[in-house]
Amino acid sequence: MPVRFRIENPTLAGPLRQIEQLIRRAGGRTWLVGSCIRDLVLGRQPRDLDLEISGLPPGQLHALLTEHFSVQFVGKAFGVFKLQGLPVDISIPSRMLTDNESAQGLLRQSDPDMDIDEALARRDFTMNAMAWDPDTLELRDPFNGRADLDAHVLRHVSDRFREDPLRVLRGMQLAARFGLTAAPETVALCKTLSQDGQPSERLWEEWKKLLLQGITPSLGLQFLSDCGWLRFYPELAALQGCEQDPIWHPEGDVWIHTLHCLDWFAIERTGNQDDDLIVGLSILCHDFGNPATTTTDFGRITSRGHEPEGEAPTRRFLERLTNQDDLINEVIPLVLCHLRPRALHDANASDSAVRRLARQVKRIDRLVRVARADHAGRPPKPFDGFPAGTWLLERARKLEVEDQASTPIVMGRHLLELGVQPGPDMGRLLDECYEAQLDGLFSTLDEGLTYANNKLVSLP
Repeated sequence: MPVRFRIENPTLAGPLRQIEQLIRRAGGRTWLVGSCIRDLVLGRQPRDLDLEISGLPPGQLHALLTEHFSVQFVGKAFGVFKLQGLPVDISIPSRMLTDNESAQGLLRQSDPDMDIDEALARRDFTMNAMAWDPDTLELRDPFNGRADLDAHVLRHVSDRFREDPLRVLRGMQLAARFGLTAAPETVALCKTLSQDGQPSERLWEEWKKLLLQGITPSLGLQFLSDCGWLRFYPELAALQGCEQDPIWHPEGDVWIHTLHCLDWFAIERTGNQDDDLIVGLSILCHDFGNPATTTTDFGRITSRGHEPEGEAPTRRFLERLTNQDDLINEVIPLVLCHLRPRALHDANASDSAVRRLARQVKRIDRLVRVARADHAGRPPKPFDGFPAGTWLLERARKLEVEDQASTPIVMGRHLLELGVQPGPDMGRLLDECYEAQLDGLFSTLDEGLTYANNKLVSLP
């Protein structure tokens, strides 16, 4: 029975119609495959298109496309094309060939005559192993991906799944994004695979999708645990079985707490990807210091000092995923200070303390999001809205340090005008002026220069 899907985005619909007509006239056939079909089956509009072209060799397809599009030709022995300026990727079915002279022992070669069902058998999960012909409206679903989607089951297509071990991490983020539970046979297969030797860039992309697109991140992380893949992430594995005081944390151990926190975070994502990624990573890592600090004193479980103890494992965890030092250095202060909003609120802290916190974390608004998720991730303990966070944000806004630290008022050029020469003395005086500014001793440049002058006069 023909299946009719409608692609509403003209940026996708127009090129698709043009490409399909070109291919059909040349004797080939166009199939939409992968995630775009999955989205259409779910009633969602795809953001990009993956097309698989059968019946045309790479050279002919390349020549045909370049007549109408700016094309980037990717792949030496097989045909993969990207249309520049358009969210459209085009490929030809390919098969793996053994080559003893190949460093990896495998080569991929295009096979334009491959049956579409055989091509789909090389995909990862059944939900991504469907194909649709926009001309004939034929939907190919040889592995019952539509039924698995309806049943919320994550199931691998075939034993060829093991050709790319990082499909395990793809399963992690797919489970989180679509609310899936893995089939037992898929979990069993994933347990036999390893991420050793895989490039960190590919790991990073899957973790980003978990945090930025996951509706229920806990499902993804539990899938990773079930597959035995926490062995590659010892900082996460250490959270399992790490006890917490049941009075404050009735939900269970630190692992369970972290899963609840991430699910809460997913509900409150802002859509700003930079902010959401940093906050999500900080929530994921916020209790990495607990395993090293958790003790039972007089029958009560405590984790005193777990904030500073979390810095080293957070850095180790993130450095295995990315070389973005700037990002890592934005996450770590949020881990180090995630209890501070509550502490400052309870102490009715001064403006100086709020300014100094802003200097340490740079973004109090992000810190409050981390602390709020930490506070909320304790079911069945009722969530009270986290008034400490509201209080701190209001204070920070009044002091204009909600999303940035206070900018120093007195700068080096000002001290030069006062006759201070560049060097250690200038550096020390600048530091003293900034500390005085944070303490509220001055708030204008004239007041700052007066303060600096007084410090100069008092020097021996």
